[in-house]
Amino acid sequence: QVQLVESGGGLVQAGASLRLSCVASGRTFSQSTMGWFRQAPGKERECVASISRSGSSTDYSDSVKGRFTISRDNYVNAVYLQMNSLKPEDTAVYYCAASASRGLTTFVPKYYDYWGQGTQVTVSS
Repeated sequence: QVQLVESGGGLVQAGASLRLSCVASGRTFSQSTMGWFRQAPGKERECVASISRSGSSTDYSDSVKGRFTISRDNYVNAVYLQMNSLKPEDTAVYYCAASASRGLTTFVPKYYDYWGQGTQVTVSS
């Protein structure tokens, strides 16, 4: 069992930066592919970034590529999402998720076994 707790969300102006953190409990963190998802009101949940078990491989959605950076620290069981140049369209609840079955990055929600409770990010224009 893995429990995930996100933090770092908030209200910022367009162009600002935020860093989201997700701390995991459980022994399988270092064996899990991790992802950051977001869901805006009325929209489907989408994956914006994924990182492999070792952190050597990352992948980003086109909407955030070049602005967001995913990283992880397996010593402290944490994954991060550095978000720069934020836009109003980045407004959403952001979730971290863990996939115990995938070793490489994936954007497919069904492959993720554990989810955090989410943290709200609001970007004003």
